Amino acid sequence: MKKYTTSAKYDDNKGNWCVVDAEGAVLGRLASTIASRLRGKHNPFFTPHVDSGDWVIVINADKIILTGRKWEQKPYYRHSGYIGGLKTITAQKLLEKKPEELIRLAVKGMLPKNRLGRKLFKKLKVYAGDRHPHEAQRPEMLQI
Repeated sequence: MKKYTTSAKYDDNKGNWCVVDAEGAVLGRLASTIASRLRGKHNPFFTPHVDSGDWVIVINADKIILTGRKWEQKPYYRHSGYIGGLKTITAQKLLEKKPEELIRLAVKGMLPKNRLGRKLFKKLKVYAGDRHPHEAQRPEMLQI
């Protein structure tokens, strides 16, 4: 009796849609669950080099929680490309300015840094409020 390990292909992915409510969730724990779902690690046919994950919609991104003193101490950096062009912003100010970016940056850091990671990152949709425009896809609610 021979046993074979099957390798997933792009066509094997059904591409389910799921909604995650970020209200009262801790940022890092939420981001690791979302990254795992985007990657497809919950599927039994997970293959590291194939996109076998789901589409993830995050709502209530403005009600995320950070523990400790991270609101004041956690810096987020960006660079203009010019000499001395490093800009720094705290998590609190980033939440006031763009609440969706907190979750996007946390999830992006947990995905692979290659073509596959960039493709997976496009399957993440984050919204500050409790409404999203993806009702036509009939997403299922994901409890975290």
